[in-house]
Amino acid sequence: MKIDLHTHILPERWPDWTRRSGYHGWVALEHHGPGCARMVQSQEGGKQKFFRDVKENLWDPAARVREMDAAGVTMQVLSTVPVMFSYWAGAREALDLSRLLNDHIAEVCRANPAKFAGLGTIPMQDPDMAVRELERCVRELGLKGVQIGSHVERREGERKLPDWNLSEGALFPVFEAAARLGACVFVHPWDMMGSAEMAKYWLPWLVGMPAESARAVCSVIFGGVLERLPGLRIAFAHGGGGFASTFGRVAHGFEARPDLCAVDCRVHPSEYLAKDGRPARFYVDSLVHDPRVLRLLMDVMGEERIALGSDYPFPLGEERAGTMIEAMGLAPATRERLLSGTAREFLGIGG
Repeated sequence: MKIDLHTHILPERWPDWTRRSGYHGWVALEHHGPGCARMVQSQEGGKQKFFRDVKENLWDPAARVREMDAAGVTMQVLSTVPVMFSYWAGAREALDLSRLLNDHIAEVCRANPAKFAGLGTIPMQDPDMAVRELERCVRELGLKGVQIGSHVERREGERKLPDWNLSEGALFPVFEAAARLGACVFVHPWDMMGSAEMAKYWLPWLVGMPAESARAVCSVIFGGVLERLPGLRIAFAHGGGGFASTFGRVAHGFEARPDLCAVDCRVHPSEYLAKDGRPARFYVDSLVHDPRVLRLLMDVMGEERIALGSDYPFPLGEERAGTMIEAMGLAPATRERLLSGTAREFLGIGG
């Protein structure tokens, strides 16, 4: 059994949000051939910025099922493409788009519950709206939880406001609501730091993205989110990015400069990782592309906190979900745990 925790989906079509909202910055899907489309973002003056080429497996459930069966994937957990978070936008328009995307994911899951489970998206720039949509996702749509970004960009009209890290007090009610509802939270990097400074060589995706995930993990730990909500099920994409490999530096910084690091939570970061036979306090997916790194994660996190994730259907993902895990010569119980057991626990679903 293989449950792929980290996959993305979009509707085949949706309304023109630029026209609907009256301002630019929204993503659209332009179909230009059978099973082919491009994602574009509207710009000032009616121009468009290319984002990426995509194929029908991004929007067609039947195409997904064919590829899942070919790869031996039992179930995919569906979430939107992170560029659709739209935290930069007006909260009302972002909420309306979130509702459209969440209704679509719920519809796909209802049509084939054996193959798909879903995570919603919520307008994190307005925590009150985010909580209400989270409640709707779980109580009305039957989704297992939500996917959120590694930080929250904010604007007021054309004016840029300071970003919120996940430690921001204004966001705590969102995590509190997730814990209360028994909903899981999957954190995905987006809008990578340093994109303007290192545009060449695809470095935002290769360097900035792992840094974004590490930023999110550290924010949740140092912000005391897990200490205040021990029952919260939260996972970080791409193996938690650079967190595991830089943990020694993080721990040393906490010890050397508690005046800077221990201002919101005095619990040593090591207490959140695997220790004395118990697993870590949070989850990560397996998408690290190197068995040596996955073995490090197993040591740092415990196998009970690592779930198969492929980033389907995008090029930085694992082309055939679970290939690396299956080739590592792991004990059968460990292999089963990584391929499906952890995901079932994180999602709160039966065997």
